[in-house]
Amino acid sequence: MSRTRRFLALVGRHSVLIGLAVMFALPFFFMLLQSVMPLDQAKTGTLFPSRFEWDNYSEVFRRVPLGGYVLNTLKVCALSVTGTVVSCVPVAYAFSILRWKGRTAVFVLVLCTMMLPYQVLFVSQYQIFSSLGWLDTILPLVVPAFFADAFSIFLLRQFFLTLPSETLDAARVDGAGEFTVLTRVVVPMAKPGIMAVAIFQFLFAWSDFFGPNIYLSSEENLTLAVGLVRLNTAVARLGESNLTMAASVVFVLPLLVIFFFAQRTFIEGVTLTGTKG
Repeated sequence: MSRTRRFLALVGRHSVLIGLAVMFALPFFFMLLQSVMPLDQAKTGTLFPSRFEWDNYSEVFRRVPLGGYVLNTLKVCALSVTGTVVSCVPVAYAFSILRWKGRTAVFVLVLCTMMLPYQVLFVSQYQIFSSLGWLDTILPLVVPAFFADAFSIFLLRQFFLTLPSETLDAARVDGAGEFTVLTRVVVPMAKPGIMAVAIFQFLFAWSDFFGPNIYLSSEENLTLAVGLVRLNTAVARLGESNLTMAASVVFVLPLLVIFFFAQRTFIEGVTLTGTKG
């Protein structure tokens, strides 16, 4: 079989995936093109710019403190990821490795909390944070992450169940306590699962709009998601969609870069969570 025929056969087998990839990539491609369009052309709905206006990105940073928004968002993401990993790993270890009475019932109870939407708990949480004086700070956005969440616990538990029990028993025979087994054996072996949970939490914290929009009010404390909406509101009257798209590229690009470099670990961590019940 010739090289061309083998290539066509490969394309035919992957035509559906290629079509889906193109479908998902086109919006980002057009957003990137419009972000470098001149203002007069952006108002016409033309797809391809006549000239590339890279100054649109610097103009966005001049219009709003976009750099400050990015730093605030990175701070929230870093603390949220740290809190989620630190709080969920021991809980998942207790539900998967340790044997204790009522473990299954408590785990089912934890899973039931996933059915409660955030809006149901929001009013009581807002009152608590208000009484603590945490409004207009990032504390309401990061402190809950240090108290674990059911989704991350579930993913980590399912991954921990795939770990070989013989290795854990060997560590206990050598005199290791449960904390040592967790930190020295389980955590190194479960890096793909932990990375998957960390990426999920990072994506949520980066794109979260509801929480920052409620708890933050000062311009210097806003995150990127809220700042992007405010920029869109400000430039929508002037029809400067090119600036909106430039800010959107700044918002989306870090997510694409992180997923591109961590996709193998992320996919491995998510895949192995369902191999054992």
